[in-house]
Amino acid sequence: MKSIKNTGLSQKEAQKLLDQNGLNEVKLPIFKFWNAIGKRLWEPSAWVLEAALLIEFFLGKGVQAGFIVLMLLFAAINGAIQSRRANIVLGSLSEQLEPIVSVKRDNCWQQISSKELVVGDLINLKQGDLVPADAQLISEMLDLDESSVTGESKEVHYEVGQVVSAGTEVISGHSFAIVTAVGSNSRYGKTVSLIKRSSAPGHLQVLLGKVIGYLAILDAVLAVILIVMAILRHENIIEMLPFLAMLFIATIPIAMPSSFAVANSVEAKELSKHAILVSDLVGIQEAANVNLLLVDKTGTITTNKPEVVLFKNLSKYPDQIVVDWAVHATDFQSPSVIDRAIQNYEQKTVEPKNDNDFTPFSPEQGYSANWVNSDSGKAEVKLGSFDRLNSLTSNVVDLSDVNFELGRSVALSLGDQLIGIFILQDQPRSDSLKALQEIQKRGVKVIMLTGDNQLTAAAIAKQVGLSGDFVSLEKLIGHNDLTKTAGVANVRPENKLEIVEHFQKNGYIVGMTGDGVNDASALKQADVGIAVQNATDLAKRSAKIVLMTEGLAPIVQVLDSGHRVYQRMMTWTITKLSRTSELTLLLTIGYLFFHVIPLTINAMILVAILNDMVTLVLGTDNTVITKQPERWNILKLGKMAGILAFGWTLVGLGLLTVSVQNGFSVNQISTILYNYLIFSAMMTIFITRTSRNFWQSRASTLILSATSGNVVLTIVLSLSGIGVAAIPLLTVSEIGILVVITSAVLDLIYQLVENSI
Repeated sequence: MKSIKNTGLSQKEAQKLLDQNGLNEVKLPIFKFWNAIGKRLWEPSAWVLEAALLIEFFLGKGVQAGFIVLMLLFAAINGAIQSRRANIVLGSLSEQLEPIVSVKRDNCWQQISSKELVVGDLINLKQGDLVPADAQLISEMLDLDESSVTGESKEVHYEVGQVVSAGTEVISGHSFAIVTAVGSNSRYGKTVSLIKRSSAPGHLQVLLGKVIGYLAILDAVLAVILIVMAILRHENIIEMLPFLAMLFIATIPIAMPSSFAVANSVEAKELSKHAILVSDLVGIQEAANVNLLLVDKTGTITTNKPEVVLFKNLSKYPDQIVVDWAVHATDFQSPSVIDRAIQNYEQKTVEPKNDNDFTPFSPEQGYSANWVNSDSGKAEVKLGSFDRLNSLTSNVVDLSDVNFELGRSVALSLGDQLIGIFILQDQPRSDSLKALQEIQKRGVKVIMLTGDNQLTAAAIAKQVGLSGDFVSLEKLIGHNDLTKTAGVANVRPENKLEIVEHFQKNGYIVGMTGDGVNDASALKQADVGIAVQNATDLAKRSAKIVLMTEGLAPIVQVLDSGHRVYQRMMTWTITKLSRTSELTLLLTIGYLFFHVIPLTINAMILVAILNDMVTLVLGTDNTVITKQPERWNILKLGKMAGILAFGWTLVGLGLLTVSVQNGFSVNQISTILYNYLIFSAMMTIFITRTSRNFWQSRASTLILSATSGNVVLTIVLSLSGIGVAAIPLLTVSEIGILVVITSAVLDLIYQLVENSI
């Protein structure tokens, strides 16, 4: 890297500028609750209700119009509340993921938060960094990925003198730069945020999207049947339109995305208390399905603090001279763990600087380099992997006494001669064995990825409880029995993406840990990418989960959170599918046989609102952590929801028939059905929330309060005649007893079928 005369700012100068101009940040837009409500009153689902509202006004039905207004406001306020909850969680996480930048202050390099940068700061940009502020390159050229701010994913080349923009990613190169603009004055008016506020839907949401599509088809077919029958019977179709609008709103789970976001964000907030940051909420629900975890050895299983355990001098020069040359080929500005190990092995103090002859390490070239004075004149020394430098040198050396199985080998060359070998050894973390055992207890197969040879890798694996063989990347394709595989050896960073894709193509849901620049693509590809504590900014940005503490133990908490979210969402899903199927079938069949829609608009709106009230608190439910990865099974999902829908519909039709035969009025029949739908929906939640009988598992206090409140409110309205026609207490009691008995029978059938699938 070229030498520069700029020494950066003093701390005093930087602090003065910081006080004058503020932090290098642009605050995210403040969430405005009333604006969020307004947006939800002007979207397709709201338009349907608003059209129904106009029709009711046109027909002179003020009470029904009032209930539709109530439904509109509830849906808008509910959606705004959910958005605010998710916004608060994501906002707090983003503050904890600010990039760290290398800056020169008082003529010393130091690591600070990007927020503290000021104009005039001298910063160090290298591969994998996120550019923290607009800055002018002053020493070398860089290749940047500007997709995060321009949407274009191709690399853009920048020469010395050009200004790079905040938010872009350094793909290759290493350069000094002078900060030219910060905060709102930067080109894009913002610093980098590592939080992804939107992402592709998870596997479960994709699956449910298909189910919802089938529901929509069913809904459309039933609507056509109702309209055709109304025409044949010469009934008023206009009066039926508000009912059809409400049927659509009640059937299609429009709030599903926001409900899932809230379920994930509730758990994300809990994880943040344990220094686990979620940068993509989908990552939590995906964690429940992970059945294969690819773990990078260095820095995750091991301490990532390697030490030189063997040095072999292959030259005629004294040991101290060779070691000095090796130290000169290390990076002092942004030292890697290998650099630090070589520097620490040096027996004397070496001035911590890199001159204009220094070339930093890059994965493409496989070594770092510098120029030194030898007895034959100025010569280039290179420090890098043994395999790489051995291929570039011409001398033949005796390596019979070098035990390469001890650890990682780092070679040193002078000109075209190999002159030294360092063997570095890293030790497993004290908590790795227990953490890996806990992960495997949850049915997750752990595969260790390492650049070490097979024997060295096997020694580490044995210490942390990973049994099986280590295979090469070439043999991985044909090595299908993972029960006998402990890991993949001799892995190059660029191989990791290929490994992730290989397992995904073979049906695995893959989690992966990583920390480096070359891990980024694999972390992004993995179903659950996990950036470890010391990961580069680019790796953190690519991952869905970021660990802020060392080791593997936090991954257990991530898996458990995934199971909790999954179970809560499955409760919501099966309940929603079964109760909406029940509603549409009861109303359609009731109309066909009894020549009247058996549920008034008022009652239908109450059903929709009270059901959604429980949805708000499902994310708080008590759960039991399962010890096996969850599986998406559309047939099982359909069967479980179908059993409940069929059972409740059959009993409901019987209730409707008896009510008609006993001479209840049309409005009273509506109230009877309203009670039945609420009572059965509340019991469905208790049936689906546990794999045991519903009376054996206690729901959370909030769920008990919400369901009890719904039942009590329904009884009060039905007895008082507020909003619905009044019915006798005896009738309400009989409905309650019928629902409890039906629940017990359906629960037994539900458990038998669930355990047999």
